[in-house]
Amino acid sequence: MKSGLAVLAVALCTPLTAAAEEKLSILCSADMEWCQLMKKQFEAESKVRVSMIRKSAGEAYAKIRAEAANPKTDIWWAGTGDTHLQAAADGLTEVYRSPSAPKQKPWAQKQAAASGYRTTGIYLGIMGIGYNEAVLRSKKIAPPKCWKDLASPAYRGEIEMANPNSSGAAYNALSTLVQLFGEEQAFAFLAQMGRNVSKYPNAGVAPGEDVGRGEAGVAIGFMHDLMKLTVAGLPVKIVAPCEGTGYEIGSMSIVKGARNMAAARKFYEFALRADVQSQAVKAMAFQVPSNVDAATPPNAPRLENIKTIDADFAKYGASDTRKRLLQRWSNQIYGAGAR
Repeated sequence: MKSGLAVLAVALCTPLTAAAEEKLSILCSADMEWCQLMKKQFEAESKVRVSMIRKSAGEAYAKIRAEAANPKTDIWWAGTGDTHLQAAADGLTEVYRSPSAPKQKPWAQKQAAASGYRTTGIYLGIMGIGYNEAVLRSKKIAPPKCWKDLASPAYRGEIEMANPNSSGAAYNALSTLVQLFGEEQAFAFLAQMGRNVSKYPNAGVAPGEDVGRGEAGVAIGFMHDLMKLTVAGLPVKIVAPCEGTGYEIGSMSIVKGARNMAAARKFYEFALRADVQSQAVKAMAFQVPSNVDAATPPNAPRLENIKTIDADFAKYGASDTRKRLLQRWSNQIYGAGAR
């Protein structure tokens, strides 16, 4: 009898224990070190079991769209805001108004409002140019100071920019140039610069990494990614282009129909906290955090010290604008240039 009761107790308790375990599936579009830091810290604090996949912003959006009928991701954390805005416009993400919203900086709150509260800003990153001073010096090439310098034949074969179809960073560069120069002039410049581009890799961080290794002379990318290379001791210098530059609002969204909605909201609130955002520097993440009380890394570029465009995130994050610009870039620039 006692044995039967013991078996019954095990049979009853085992499924209850399994059911009680919270799970969360995260799609992360930051650098892997930051993704892992967030995963480990959240797991330790919440006891939620996290599975995480790292993809660039463009790839993450494509995955969420492809799985819309049967979502396998609960929350998408990080990545350029235009892709999150596109997901919001497509109805792929949940409406969620965080109680922590008043503690976020105005640009983060504006991102949330623009999306109908289907996403929110979590950090800010500024677009720039990085160059390997040793490579340029050895080839007697003057370091760039402006965007239009990159059209000079002196940079033939020395420039890398990611593919904006897969990289949120590269799409930010594309939309920056269009907003800065106007669409026709921007594409004329991209065609001129394209003669100097050696390749268009898929990942936004790849051009900077190649420049850090001396495999290319110049990279277009986010300053925080380039700063990571500089802090690591590589001969990479960073330029804020003289004409002005754009910036991203890295964002976070809960996926529509998430299987683990309660856990997703827990992570959302966790990621907006000042103490959590202040830990980013441990992963050599040099973005500007969204929480007003979070510590900004000393190496982070300051928006107030850099000439920037008046970025229209709603327009350039809109599906029709994005698709049109990407198609034009693919046909006129990628189709005629480097791979």
